[in-house]
Amino acid sequence: QVQLTETGGGLVQSGGSLRLSCAASDRTFADNIMGWFRQAPGKDREFVAAVTPSGGTTTYADSVKGRFLVSRNNVKVTIYLEMNDLKPEDTAVYYCAVRRFGGGSRSEASSYDYWGQGTPVTVSS
Repeated sequence: QVQLTETGGGLVQSGGSLRLSCAASDRTFADNIMGWFRQAPGKDREFVAAVTPSGGTTTYADSVKGRFLVSRNNVKVTIYLEMNDLKPEDTAVYYCAVRRFGGGSRSEASSYDYWGQGTPVTVSS
């Protein structure tokens, strides 16, 4: 059974930092685009960042550009999301995802095939 496990969420003050990790159980995920999404209470799930298999190309939502950094370690089959200068509006459950089977925009949730269970991030003002 394929599993994605996110860790690293928590409570942080505005301006603080957190680093999220997502470990995959399937080593072949190293060949796939992986991404981060988030969902705030009462809102739709939204794209945060994505990284290509080589790690050479990254994509970010405008709302996190310059503050968040996505990276991956294919030996560990793990992706990371380093979040800096956090703001209360970053409060959400953060999910990692793998795009395995199809194409489509890497910023669209419908393009991803496997999802983790999510890790909550709360930023206090």
